[in-house]
Amino acid sequence: MANLAGLQATLGGVALGTTDDNGVAWYLQTLDGWDGTDVRAEVTERVGDHGAWASPVYLGARPITLAGTIVAPTQALLEDAMDRLRSAAGLNDTLLTVWETIPRQAVVRRSGKPLMQYVTDTRATYSVMVTAADPRRYGADLQTGVTGLASTSGGLTPPLTPPLVSDAVTVSGEIAAANLGNFETRPVFTITGPAVGPQILTQMPDGTVRFLTYSDTLYDGDALVIDCDAKSCLLNGNVSRRRFLAVPTGWPVIPPQATATVQFRATYYNSGAQLTMRWRSAWE
Repeated sequence: MANLAGLQATLGGVALGTTDDNGVAWYLQTLDGWDGTDVRAEVTERVGDHGAWASPVYLGARPITLAGTIVAPTQALLEDAMDRLRSAAGLNDTLLTVWETIPRQAVVRRSGKPLMQYVTDTRATYSVMVTAADPRRYGADLQTGVTGLASTSGGLTPPLTPPLVSDAVTVSGEIAAANLGNFETRPVFTITGPAVGPQILTQMPDGTVRFLTYSDTLYDGDALVIDCDAKSCLLNGNVSRRRFLAVPTGWPVIPPQATATVQFRATYYNSGAQLTMRWRSAWE
């Protein structure tokens, strides 16, 4: 596979902007919608005063159009290439990666009719429209942090005789999570048991703290996955435990171009308990 000059993106299993192993050249000439998305906002006119009351502004879904030219060695290979592109712009979730200086990606689905037109028997133009329901463009690199519960070992034991010198060793139970992008990102936490009443504390750069508290018990081998974007809480992959999860201060996020500090606690210390955190930097 060889890269062509110009834009490069991978939609499912099709690498646009390259020449593939069959000798088919996929020229990507249009990438519309990747640079920005619409917003949802409302304003209410003030009565008896100038201006209006502004409501929160939210990003809408991100429609993206990819268009270009396919050049194949034979007509059969051209037809095969067009079929593969139709499949890549699928009806289910498909990963779109744009190979910029910092590779970024989005999960998309087909949202328009694939348009493919023969120019010759070995050349065709294409245009496919897909939409990312989540408008963020995520970094291709998945970040992971792992920690156990905070613990202290060693230290002073009575009877004590001056001078007092402590050799206690503390394991922090913390993860530092950095977001290099320009938009907040939402992590996924996995707590593996055993753990009684596990709690996740996320300290924001401004000093505020967001709490996630699970009021039930996780036994040895249990895995609790908390998705802060989907706002879900699943035990062992298929059982919802959302009713046991308290979110009194809001769901944790990692602010843009900042680092959040995540702490892992539980009612009782157990060396087998573990918190795994996964996140990607996010861009608007």
